[in-house]
Amino acid sequence: MAENADAMVLASFAADALALGAHWIYDTRQIDARLGRVTDFLKPSPPTYHPTKARGELTHYGDQTLVLLRSVSACGGFDEDHFGRCWREFFRTYSGYFDGATKQTLVNLDAGKKGVEAASTSDDLAGAARIAPLVYCYWKDHGQLVDSARRQTGLTHNSPAVLAGADFFSRVACRVLQAVSPAEAMEQVATETAFGEPIRGWISAGLSSAAEDTRSTVRRFGQMCEIAAAFPATVHLIAKYENRLEDGLIENVMAGGDSAGRGLLAGLVLGAWGGRSAIPERWLSGLVAAQEITRLLAQIQARGEA
Repeated sequence: MAENADAMVLASFAADALALGAHWIYDTRQIDARLGRVTDFLKPSPPTYHPTKARGELTHYGDQTLVLLRSVSACGGFDEDHFGRCWREFFRTYSGYFDGATKQTLVNLDAGKKGVEAASTSDDLAGAARIAPLVYCYWKDHGQLVDSARRQTGLTHNSPAVLAGADFFSRVACRVLQAVSPAEAMEQVATETAFGEPIRGWISAGLSSAAEDTRSTVRRFGQMCEIAAAFPATVHLIAKYENRLEDGLIENVMAGGDSAGRGLLAGLVLGAWGGRSAIPERWLSGLVAAQEITRLLAQIQARGEA
């Protein structure tokens, strides 16, 4: 399954780009009426939180994931200080959306705070959703992977639940790259790792919902960014669509709300399982950052880090 590592990263980014046009539209009737079934990348149309973005570009979540990938490639692995500097510098000239976690972290950094002391206390799942570059780099080293996933998350989201979310999904993706199916990987990690509540309850709820309709299930869990809603919804997507990456990422968008945060993680795991052939070619060719992503992955691979 090692050859699926590139697809894992590309699918995570593609899921974010697919969500861009409908991101944070909570009324699914509006998605239906304005956009129809979202099967391809769209340029966001007003009203939108992403007016500066073009078709095939990334949300502010995906952009931060790309900053992390560049840092990992430049350093030959995760360097917390380097990523922190790159992240801060990136937002000095950024024309995209600034979410609450980003704003608070930047304020804290400007006040002289450092490391986790500068991080927001946001409980949005998005802080844990940037981990694809780290899974790519460290999937053969569980300890290094989990440590780096938690530390990158903690730079902007110093929430115990979000840190645990990064831990969980990094372990799951790692197992999937070792040929364990997504649903089984989630069950194994839940059983074998000392996650307490509410994480265990979210995992159980997501897994048990796999046969249910996605739109109603995401609505029941909650469409919002907060991890209490987004975590079980992401588990649902992975379990329900483990062999149908395209359908899963489309249905994620159609379910509304913070589809980009959920999508980054669902794409990560589904891409690790399905490989490149599971990703529609139109997504690979339409993803604006695809060539840069592929080049950075090759650089990591050439150094022997992946």
